[in-house]
Amino acid sequence: MDGMRRPEVLSPAGDREKLIMAAAYGADAVYLAGPGYGMRAGAGTFGPEDMAWAAAYCHARGVKVYVTVNTIPTDRQMDGLPEYLERLDAYQVDGLIVSDLGVLALARRYAPHAAIHISTQAGVMNAEAARAFHELGASRVVLAREMRLDQIAELRSRVPADLELEAFCHGAMCVSFSGRCVLSNYLTGRDANQGACAQPCRWRYHVVEEKRPGEYLELTEDGGTYLFNSRDLCLIDHVPELLAAGVTSLKIEGRTKSSYYAAAVTNAYRHAVDAALAGRALDPVWRDEVYSVSHRPYSTGFLFGQPGQYTDDARYFSRYDVMAVVESCDGGGRAVLTQRNRFFPGDELELLMPGRAPLAFTAGEIRDPFGAPVEAASHPKMELHMTLPCQAPPLSILRRRRTEEKSGHGIG
Repeated sequence: MDGMRRPEVLSPAGDREKLIMAAAYGADAVYLAGPGYGMRAGAGTFGPEDMAWAAAYCHARGVKVYVTVNTIPTDRQMDGLPEYLERLDAYQVDGLIVSDLGVLALARRYAPHAAIHISTQAGVMNAEAARAFHELGASRVVLAREMRLDQIAELRSRVPADLELEAFCHGAMCVSFSGRCVLSNYLTGRDANQGACAQPCRWRYHVVEEKRPGEYLELTEDGGTYLFNSRDLCLIDHVPELLAAGVTSLKIEGRTKSSYYAAAVTNAYRHAVDAALAGRALDPVWRDEVYSVSHRPYSTGFLFGQPGQYTDDARYFSRYDVMAVVESCDGGGRAVLTQRNRFFPGDELELLMPGRAPLAFTAGEIRDPFGAPVEAASHPKMELHMTLPCQAPPLSILRRRRTEEKSGHGIG
């Protein structure tokens, strides 16, 4: 990895809490959306005050902020875009993620200080397309998720050295090419290309015979089939290959996921990138961390060829529940916590800290802010006082492993 440009860990920020966690756990940059023009209408959005705060908060910590402006707007929607872009430029966001050529042109005109990143929605799979966007002013393209590793390397060799390449490394996958889906529009009237996808690819389907309306016929002996389902992407074991292929930024999907997801997955890929740059093998603890969060069965996507289809179910799997978040902690481990789920003295917990491997310990005495013992931390967001096994920085997470293991699917 000698001489390689330092790659970027790019994390999702669906709201303030997720942004704070991503920044604390090692993100080089975060991506988020304003109240319009983003492809995740169901995710949290940042209004004017929140957007200004996000840019200031991140820049104070050396973290970049990219804003999604990657829907395909109608003419009427375009009318409000110049004013919106001017505001984003005034907030000093670092980049705009766009897919529409008209939006790109307006972004260059009304947000001249922000870098232009071409969204994965544009479906860039070849060097000619990448160079064309570069000539139009883009400094980065987010590669189509359907690209193989060898295709990424080939594209890298054919484009200008200053054109950055971003690739998804983790998170949910879309059944349609580069997210260009009309299933949601057709079945629900919710436009996926306006950020309102209802995710009908995750639904369970049956067959109805014309002369027997209302009678649902099973497609398999187990019942209906998840015809359009896809597994989640996980490339934690393949970061060195991605960097060697010329990927500049590793993008984690998940603006609708939890703040714990933002923390744990960012932490894992931060260590994976650092290990790759140092020429070290990845510690298995970080591979385990991506299984700690809520996820569907994992695969390596299209990186090494066709991933195959997963039609069994659309369930999520998770190994841990978050019990509390550290607000402050002194050198003796005496901590002030904010409770998230019910737990008890004597519970076997793990302490997840920014930049460090998780640490197992047994919960000791729990006290309220007045020093009275607490038999069970049972009130959400209540303040708790407890001694931890070490000094833990703010935003460290106390978690408890679920008694029933629910994630037995490997990375395919």
